[in-house]
Amino acid sequence: MARYTGAKCKLCRREGEKLFLKGDRCYTDKCAFERRPTPPGEHGRMRRKPTDYSIQLREKQKVRRMYGVLEGQFRSYFKTAESKKGIAGTNLLMLLEKRIDNVAYRMGFSNSRSQARQLVQHGHFMLNGHKVTVPSIQLKDGDVLEVREGSKNSLVIKEAQEVVARRGVPAWLEVDTTALKGTIKALPVRDDITFPMNEQLIVELYSK
Repeated sequence: MARYTGAKCKLCRREGEKLFLKGDRCYTDKCAFERRPTPPGEHGRMRRKPTDYSIQLREKQKVRRMYGVLEGQFRSYFKTAESKKGIAGTNLLMLLEKRIDNVAYRMGFSNSRSQARQLVQHGHFMLNGHKVTVPSIQLKDGDVLEVREGSKNSLVIKEAQEVVARRGVPAWLEVDTTALKGTIKALPVRDDITFPMNEQLIVELYSK
């Protein structure tokens, strides 16, 4: 399956919820979901009684699309989460949260996760003093992520810093906005994710 390259706002409309895929635009009245909250397509306004399977599928798609992960990757994350101690659903979300592209977004170095993924791939970040280009790297407690010296004047990163106040920086991260450097103070926990998700539905879907 190739990465989705269509209109991102259609994904929000399909899931019936803002996924904040276009950064700061999602907080303004320009957001397509605000103007057309119905699912895309000519049958978008039709009322259908959802089945248990469709509810579970939509929850999985919502989370997968929000983090920008392909289906194969997402299933792999679930298998890893299932093999770890603790609650599988919570483990899954924590694996997604610890991805380096998500952390860069959470620290305010990008306007969206997709933008963060692109910045990582283009080598704009350093992890513990070393250049990184793989968006799926899992960060751990004590890791230091910073913008490379040659990228600190990037207009994209500067704009992201100006609007990060809208969403805030999670408590498990510490960011030096002057040096454009962030530290993982502690591993994320379930309460750190305020976006409405029901990970148990994903567990039920994959357990069929």
